[in-house]
Amino acid sequence: MAREFEDFSRVRHTLPSSPAIVPTIPRYSAAALAIVIAACAGDKGNSSTASGATAPAAFTDTTATSPAVAAAAQAIDTASLLQHIKDLAADSMEGRAPGTPGEEKAVAYLSQQFQKLGLKPGNPDGSYIQKVDLIGYKAHPTASFTTRGKTVSLRYPDDYIANSRHNRDSTRIEGSEVVFVGYGVVAPEYGWDDYKDVDVKDKTILMLINDPAVPAPNAAPGDTAALDTAMFKGKAMTYYGRWTYKYEIASQKGAAAAIIIHETGPAGYPYEVVRSSNSAEQFDVPSANAENRVPVEGWIRLEKAKELLRDAGLNFDSLKAAAKKKEFKPVTLGAKANFNVKIDHREIQSKNVVAKVEGGDKKDEYVIYTAHWDHLGKDTTLKGDQIFNGAADNASGCAALLDIAAAYAKLPTPPRRSILFLSVTAEEKGLVGSKYYAEHPLYPLAKTAANINMDGINQWGRTNDFTVIGLGNSTLDDALTRILKADGRTVRPDAEPEKGFYYRSDHFEFAKQGVPALDTDAGLDFIGKPNGYGMRKRDEYTSKDYHKPSDEVKKDWDLSGGVQDVRTLFRVGYVVAQQDAMPEWKPGNEFKAKRDSTLAAK
Repeated sequence: MAREFEDFSRVRHTLPSSPAIVPTIPRYSAAALAIVIAACAGDKGNSSTASGATAPAAFTDTTATSPAVAAAAQAIDTASLLQHIKDLAADSMEGRAPGTPGEEKAVAYLSQQFQKLGLKPGNPDGSYIQKVDLIGYKAHPTASFTTRGKTVSLRYPDDYIANSRHNRDSTRIEGSEVVFVGYGVVAPEYGWDDYKDVDVKDKTILMLINDPAVPAPNAAPGDTAALDTAMFKGKAMTYYGRWTYKYEIASQKGAAAAIIIHETGPAGYPYEVVRSSNSAEQFDVPSANAENRVPVEGWIRLEKAKELLRDAGLNFDSLKAAAKKKEFKPVTLGAKANFNVKIDHREIQSKNVVAKVEGGDKKDEYVIYTAHWDHLGKDTTLKGDQIFNGAADNASGCAALLDIAAAYAKLPTPPRRSILFLSVTAEEKGLVGSKYYAEHPLYPLAKTAANINMDGINQWGRTNDFTVIGLGNSTLDDALTRILKADGRTVRPDAEPEKGFYYRSDHFEFAKQGVPALDTDAGLDFIGKPNGYGMRKRDEYTSKDYHKPSDEVKKDWDLSGGVQDVRTLFRVGYVVAQQDAMPEWKPGNEFKAKRDSTLAAK
C-alpha cells in the first residue's frame, strides 16, 4: 500500500554501503520477516498464561494467544487508531515534512503519546529523541536538449525532474553527449551488461525504468506479460529495477547526468508521483563520498522522451524492444544535453522518535517496531489543497505503532526481550531516517532480534489473508504461517511484485545490515466483498491518493481490518521477544552472510 517513492541497495553475498553497487536482492528477503511479524492474528486467547521474564524459552503456538496477551491486544482498536490518524494527518501538522514546523508538531505528538503510555525513553541518553543529521537539497533546474540543430527546452517539473545532491550552490552540465543505455543494468549473475564497455564518463545517459523485461522462451509473439523467470526474477522486481540502483551505477560509470524515462505501468505509479515526491526538498545523510555521486539525477516524462528520440531519428518502442535482449548495445543519439541546477542546500538536525519497553532476562536484546512519521509537507504552488496530509502514508502506520505500544504497556509481565518503538524521519526522501539508525544504532544490531515495519494499514475491512512483502526469506515465515493458520487466516505473497515494494520502506535498511526484518501489507480476500475488491481498492488508492493532497481520512474507511492486522503484528513481535533463539535468514538468503558476520563479531 503506502510505500516510500524510493529504495535502496541489494546484495548477493555482502552489502556494501552506497554508492557501491550491490548485486541482486530478491524482494523475497524482507518479506520473510514480514511473515513472522504477521504471524498472529486472533484476538481471543484460548490457553496458558502470559510468558514473563522467566517464561519457557521454546516457542509454542499458545504464546501469542494466552489470556494476558489477548487482553493486552484489546488496546488496539478502531477508535484509537482512527484518532491517532486524524491527529497526525490534520492540516495543523502541515504535511509533516522534515525540517519544518510540521516535524516539530509530529515529533512532539509521538513523544507525548509514548510518555502517556508510561514507556521509557528509548535513547540511552534519557530522551525520546535520536538526533538525525541531514543535508537538505532543493533544486531549481533548467534543462534543454539540442538535436540536429534543434534545441528543445524542457518545462520543470511538468516535463522532467532534475536534482543534484551536492553540497554546493549549483551544478552545470553543458553540451553533454546523450546515450541511451537500455535499462542501465550490469548484472554479472545474469550475464547482462547494458553498457558493453562503452565509456559514458561525462555523458548524459537515458535509461528505462525497472528490470529488463526479458520475454519467456515460449512466449507468443506480442505477449509482453510472459517473462523469463530465470532472468531478473521474471515479473518480480529485483534491485536492478529500482531507480536508486540506476543512479548508483551511473555514479560508478562517471556519467554527468542519469535520466530515467518514466512509464506508469513498469514504475507502479503515475508521473505525478515522481513530480510531487522529487520537486520538493530532498534529504540525505552526510557522506564523505557525496562528491562521487552522479552530478544530475532525473526523470523525464515518457511523451517528452519519445519526442527527444524522434528528433534524433529514433523510435522509443524499437529501442525498448532491443533493450530486452542481452545483445543490446548503447545507442548514441547525436544530441547534446544542458542542465543548470541551482541548489538551495542546508544542514538540519531532524529527529527519530524512540521509546522502550524494557524486557526480562533478555532485556539487552531488542525487537524493533518501525513506522515513519514524515510525509511530503506543503506545496504552495498548488491551487486548492496544498497540504499532503499523508493519512494512510503514514499516519496510519504511526497509529499502529502507538497502539502496539499501548498493548505492550498493558501486559502484566514484560516480554523477555526489550521492545523498541522507532518512528523515523525522512522515509519519503529515501529511507533516510532508518538508514541513519541502521548506521548509528542506539543498541547493537547484533543484539537486535528483528525489525517489524508498518507503512500503512488496511482501511477497507477484515480479510481472510495477510500479505507479506518478500515471502520466504527467514524463519519468521514459519511462525507467522502457523499463527495465521490457527486463526483461520492465510499468508499471501506480494500481489504486485513488479512494483518493488520490498525496496521501498524502512525495513530494507535493517535487512541490509543483516537484521531479519518484516514488512506486511493488507490482504486481498476481503470478508463479505466480491472477488477483485482488494485489488480495486489498492489501484484506486495508487491512482487517486498516493503522494497527493487527497491522502486524507475517508468517511468510508473500515479500520476493523487494520485492527485485525495490527493485533497480529503485536503478537508476532511478542513471540519473537519470548523465544530463546533469534530469528534467522534461511540458507541462500542475501542477508544471511551479513547477519552471520555481525553475530560472529559480537
